Amino acid sequence: MATAFQVTFDCADPDRLARFWASALHYAIPDPPDGFATWEDLLRDQNVPEDQWNSASALEDPEGIGPRIYFQRVPEGKTAKNRVHLDVNVGGGRKTPIEERRGRVDAEVVRLMAVGATKVGPVDERGEYWVVMQDPEGNEFCLQ
Repeated sequence: MATAFQVTFDCADPDRLARFWASALHYAIPDPPDGFATWEDLLRDQNVPEDQWNSASALEDPEGIGPRIYFQRVPEGKTAKNRVHLDVNVGGGRKTPIEERRGRVDAEVVRLMAVGATKVGPVDERGEYWVVMQDPEGNEFCLQ
């Protein structure tokens, strides 16, 4: 049996990054626990100072298949290339003709740029095509 895991991003603005990645991955920010209409209501009830309300956020796969993604605020900024990055599979896989994959990837590039991503550049080699991107805080990821 595989071990469950979550992916954690250190970041400056957990709420902004969670909203971006929710859009990118078609994930959802979980609802607050029963008895609370909003996460702010829960934090207020637990006497969390308002300046700490954006110290963390999380996403979940609505189908319960993919890993949970967690965003935690840290004081330092990103200073180097990621040692680990996400490959977001939007092209349809190897059984999909390359031109169709390229069209799907390029359409997703446009969509994600509209919600805060930056395009670094395409890579087209050995029958594969992907586009290197950055999220709103500069974390690299690939659309393939």
